Amino acid sequence: MALGLNVQEPEETCTDQNCPFHGELSVRGQTLDGAVASTDMEKTVVVEREYDVKVPKYDRFMKRRSRIPAHAPDCLDLAEGDTVTIAECRPLSKTKSHVVVGVVADEQGGDN
Repeated sequence: MALGLNVQEPEETCTDQNCPFHGELSVRGQTLDGAVASTDMEKTVVVEREYDVKVPKYDRFMKRRSRIPAHAPDCLDLAEGDTVTIAECRPLSKTKSHVVVGVVADEQGGDN
């Protein structure tokens, strides 16, 4: 099933109704990239994005971050530190309106 996004369908299958690949959830609107900050909840991950905001008074930039709760389908194996792509969908709960559609890269690997 094609989502209309430039993401690869996972090899694993799942029975999650809210999976954009194997269920009936349609995606629409914006897609965002971010790092998985928390996997403590069931079927939900918190994706954290950092961006710069210009402060006109000082003519400098300051860092801001937003934390977006997103649905994690069973077919995607997600861990903290993974860089993922999330897409907007219908509201799934009070705070969740995004779903993870792909893993961009794993940030784990070595200690620096």
